[in-house]
Amino acid sequence: MDRPDYRDLVATVSEVAWPEFMFHDPVADEHWGKLYQFFPAYQFALLDQQTQQIMGFANSVPLAWHTGLDELPEEGWDWALTRSVSDRLAGQPPNLLCAIQIAISPAFRRQGLSASFVQEMIGIARQSGFEALIAPVRPNNKDLYPLSSIDRYVTWKLEGGLPFDPWLRVHVRLGGRILKPCHHAMRITGDIAEWQEWSGLRFYESGPYIVPGALVPVEIDLCADLGVYVEPNVWVAHNIGIQ
Repeated sequence: MDRPDYRDLVATVSEVAWPEFMFHDPVADEHWGKLYQFFPAYQFALLDQQTQQIMGFANSVPLAWHTGLDELPEEGWDWALTRSVSDRLAGQPPNLLCAIQIAISPAFRRQGLSASFVQEMIGIARQSGFEALIAPVRPNNKDLYPLSSIDRYVTWKLEGGLPFDPWLRVHVRLGGRILKPCHHAMRITGDIAEWQEWSGLRFYESGPYIVPGALVPVEIDLCADLGVYVEPNVWVAHNIGIQ
């Protein structure tokens, strides 16, 4: 989608797609603008031609990784965004495409668009001559089970053997391989006032808190005036048949 107002349009979807605290990752604050500066060909959106509404959008980045995919780092999302920028600045030729975000407008969910976006990313990776599409997937039902470990959560299956989690299921149906959890995919910190604003909760004692939208509890330390959220994701890979 080639429009000068692209970033403003997709921002309207982002605002309703993610909990507020997700907008305060320091890695994203530092590098997000570089997606459009360095990698515009890998950012795309779907527009409803009748209403001119954004149906959804996707972000991905090229990066270099010549170690086995089973060795992808624990830092997941934060690592991928940082690595793509450092590779670009160092002139390092990329060999992988990494999905960073797929967001569907609430009005257009449950229409199969998630699979369409993943398929488009696979196509972009293939056209670019990359070896694989990788993704630190944010499992979208994990926030309903914040006290269960991500290691156990990824083993949950439906009858028939497909993953319990809807986003993991989309990837597996398209041939994706679940590699492993990345336990430190994103680290978000803030003072107590910030976390109260982001979560709508009040914190009267230190300890772990279940925050709406969070995949695991947020650790609150009143003495240090600090809240820490370390989000786990799940590495998934699509081998697109180019070596």
